[in-house]
Amino acid sequence: ATVSSGQISLSIERPALYIVAAPIGNLADISYRAVKLLAQVDLLLVEDKRVTQRLLQHYSITTRLAAIHEHNEADFSADIISRIVSERLAVALLSDAGTPLIADPGFRLVRSAHAEKIPVLSVPGPCAAIAALSIAGLPSDRFVFEGFLPARKAARLRCLKFLNVEHRTLIFFEAPHRILATLEDMISVFGNEREVAVAREITKL
Repeated sequence: ATVSSGQISLSIERPALYIVAAPIGNLADISYRAVKLLAQVDLLLVEDKRVTQRLLQHYSITTRLAAIHEHNEADFSADIISRIVSERLAVALLSDAGTPLIADPGFRLVRSAHAEKIPVLSVPGPCAAIAALSIAGLPSDRFVFEGFLPARKAARLRCLKFLNVEHRTLIFFEAPHRILATLEDMISVFGNEREVAVAREITKL
């Protein structure tokens, strides 16, 4: 199906799985293509329906939702992939914020789609790790994304010691209540000469 709006047309493949980047704060940060696509696909797979509903209501999108998260992804993926094939559905996967699969669910779903020869298509947009790197003032020509460090101190220290020989810029996600403890552990492992930048609420609501 091809949906036209003014001079911009949007072609939607069926069957297909779309990986759609969602805003990381400001609802206006979503792409024009993503808004149009979310309104036209058959089903949206989301982490938390309440979070995604705020985005959908803002753009008057009424597409059906189904929840996919770390606790049900393994079982849910086979069922939804079967439906995409048999019903020739266009399905979009969204995280609560940012690009799906980046420290978020979706890997098993995407692998299953590839295994069944279902087209997997990217609708790129916000990614907190890249947005933070772009404003940090740290070298950005070579970097490593490490996601979340372990919550427990001993395991966190082991991970940091493993990374101590890494010279590329390191990017981590961390929970607000662990920021101080994590920075203290970084100093104890990396020393106090290595530069660090901390970013939060990169795009305000």
